[in-house]
Amino acid sequence: MTMSNRASSSSARANALPRYREIYASLREKIVSGEWPAGHRLPSEHELARTFGCARMTISKALGTLADQRLVTRRRRAGTTVNMPRPQESVLEIHDIEAEIVAAGVSYAYESLARQIRRANGSDANTLGVASATPVLALTGLHLAGGRPHALEERLINLQAVPEARSERFHGISPGRWLLQRIPWTEAEHQIGALNADAAVARWLAIRPHTACLTIERNTWRDAQRITHVRLIYPCDQHRLVARFRYRPL
Repeated sequence: MTMSNRASSSSARANALPRYREIYASLREKIVSGEWPAGHRLPSEHELARTFGCARMTISKALGTLADQRLVTRRRRAGTTVNMPRPQESVLEIHDIEAEIVAAGVSYAYESLARQIRRANGSDANTLGVASATPVLALTGLHLAGGRPHALEERLINLQAVPEARSERFHGISPGRWLLQRIPWTEAEHQIGALNADAAVARWLAIRPHTACLTIERNTWRDAQRITHVRLIYPCDQHRLVARFRYRPL
């Protein structure tokens, strides 16, 4: 094998998804497409291991990823079943928008509207808590549910923290899902607000100008380093937030 061939082979291995991620993607597609509807019982881990020609541990990891995204529920002896739709979002968690839409029984798509790599200006630096001129990736995108606008996303990614995002085009995957799959986070902050849609927001969300919208702004850190800031804008009549608290006596 020549040096160039060895380099190509190494590059291909580096870019290849882990086996459990391939299996996860295959199983998830059956849920997303509706082939496996809510309540459907998945084949056993032994059956899936035979189907995919892999170890049972690999299957368990793939199923665990589906469970982490609340697409399925795993129970000992009872097996794994596809979850019923989840119509509301908790404010205390970082959510995968795609998984939530799919779990509600609706098709999902992400459309990239704008992408720019730049040196952080004053606003960027303040938003991400980084020095001016730090390289950042500014993204605007649209989450669609059932072919209709669901949420407008405005995101900044700190390229010092996530340099691999520089070459990612986010075709077929949203920035939030991409980050959740690759970058471990240690701390997050949510801020909930409201705004009246200006002309641009109204156009992307297919609503009337000045329509009331819910906004969720989230900052995410890995240790002391800010990874990303995102603002999600939802038409108020299309989204609901819920939080549940447990009383603990002092």
